[in-house]
Amino acid sequence: MRDDRFRHPFFARFYTWVAGAMDDAGLVGHRRVLVAGLHGQVLEVGAGHGPNFPHYPRTVDQLTAVEPEPHLRRTAQGRIAAAPVPVSVVDGRAERLPFEAARFDAAVVALVLCSVADQGAALAEIHRVLVPGGRLRFLEHVRADTVWMCRTQRWIDATLGPRLLGGCHCARDTLTAIERAGFTVTVLENFLFPNARTPHSFHVRGEAARS
Repeated sequence: MRDDRFRHPFFARFYTWVAGAMDDAGLVGHRRVLVAGLHGQVLEVGAGHGPNFPHYPRTVDQLTAVEPEPHLRRTAQGRIAAAPVPVSVVDGRAERLPFEAARFDAAVVALVLCSVADQGAALAEIHRVLVPGGRLRFLEHVRADTVWMCRTQRWIDATLGPRLLGGCHCARDTLTAIERAGFTVTVLENFLFPNARTPHSFHVRGEAARS
């Protein structure tokens, strides 16, 4: 729930606490798997306060972290020194990444694609800045697998999401959007977090290859 938080400064500050609680509850293990084995030039879109930074492997030559929200960006910059890889934190939005085409070997999004203003544009930009065959690693909460739960998610998106959840949309069909942007999903795990069937508990973690 990150890239659109510049329009929700209160939520940006609250999110730091929420993310810590989620990690303590077990999400940190998914963060480690998310970035395991990456190498070369890596882009993290919507890096927030930098919770993924400690988990990047030393095979990463440079991590470039994009975050539009000023408070989160400053917090992330304060975590650079403790990261195991070189990190630069820059201002930018997912829908208009400030980089030339085919610059990065891999891109990472973690709880980001639910809140970007334009999911298709964000994924198109990630596709543009990746080298051919580059990898997109994703960890996102997504649309539920039953009609009644999807209806609940859509109601939350229409009523609570814009006001209380930092612009987060829990009913987005993110996997379809990734494929429509020119990626082929090669690794996928579906899981509930927390381990209960609530509107925000449906998650996916995986990897997609850029065509």
